[in-house]
Amino acid sequence: MRAMVLKQHGGNEAFEYRTDWPDPTPGPQDAILRVRACTLNYHDVFTRNGMPGIKVPMPIIIGIDIAGDVVAVGSDVRDFKVGDRVLVDPIDRVKGGLTGETYDGGLAEYVRIPVHQLVPLDAAVGYAEAAALPVAYGTAYRMMIARGKVSAGESVLILGASGGVGTCCVQLAKLAGAEVAVCASSDEKLARLAEIGADFGINYATEDFVKACQARFGRARVFQDEGKGIDVVVNFTGGDTWTRSLKVMKRDGRLLTCGATAGYNPPEDIRFIWTFELNIIGSNGWSRQDVVDLLDLVKSGKLKPVLHPERFTLNRAVDAMSVLDKRAVMGKVVVEP
Repeated sequence: MRAMVLKQHGGNEAFEYRTDWPDPTPGPQDAILRVRACTLNYHDVFTRNGMPGIKVPMPIIIGIDIAGDVVAVGSDVRDFKVGDRVLVDPIDRVKGGLTGETYDGGLAEYVRIPVHQLVPLDAAVGYAEAAALPVAYGTAYRMMIARGKVSAGESVLILGASGGVGTCCVQLAKLAGAEVAVCASSDEKLARLAEIGADFGINYATEDFVKACQARFGRARVFQDEGKGIDVVVNFTGGDTWTRSLKVMKRDGRLLTCGATAGYNPPEDIRFIWTFELNIIGSNGWSRQDVVDLLDLVKSGKLKPVLHPERFTLNRAVDAMSVLDKRAVMGKVVVEP
């Protein structure tokens, strides 16, 4: 089969496009999928580069988020059959591990997946839209709904809003009835975020988001003006945005975090946390039910995954990775083998 194979950690030169890679064969409780869409995440970039403490078997086919068709099943499989449309829940919740990191993923024509990771895919949902959901949208859903409990009438600031997690956060906040402020690196991205529901945009490349937020939402004061500031800040970037995020929050506000793409060990100023009685709420990954709920939202038309406008064939998967490297992406990057 055709596959984009990662030979070692490094840059995009570490990939090799192969047309003779061995086809996967199913174990008794596995299915073989023909990959129809694989969407990329920054986690794929981290896997390519190498992450401290995580051993990746080499060579490996990366690509975490996968939707496709069942083309073969193992001898013990009863719940799925050849021809079924499916989405992969990338976490192996039985043996542990992650698709595209501990075993082969979706940057190939075919992939072997344990059947307990398969989620039935309704014909009303496209392959690319489905493949956009698990990692980014599942993470956003758990953070915003299950953990963050964003509700109607609240104000929400989303940093890094133009990526996969961010664009889902925007839509979920609007579905909840919140007022949504977003930060992005260009006016073009802000315009597209407005199209999916953002009420207020801040170009952090040209203006200070702290000053912009305080001008619009006010600034909390100790034991007075308790209604001023932002109710919920979504910050999965970390780095030098972390302490600055605390400065825009309302007293008893909530800061939601599910990652640290710009640095996990930022300078901290806990005075803001205790002075304004702030709540720091962590969120890790997603549940299978989160994926099912997201599919229902997409099927009903309430949620529309944001996809990067350019689609990539398998032999151009390295170009797709370059888009992520340059952070030139708006929404999820789709590879269609």
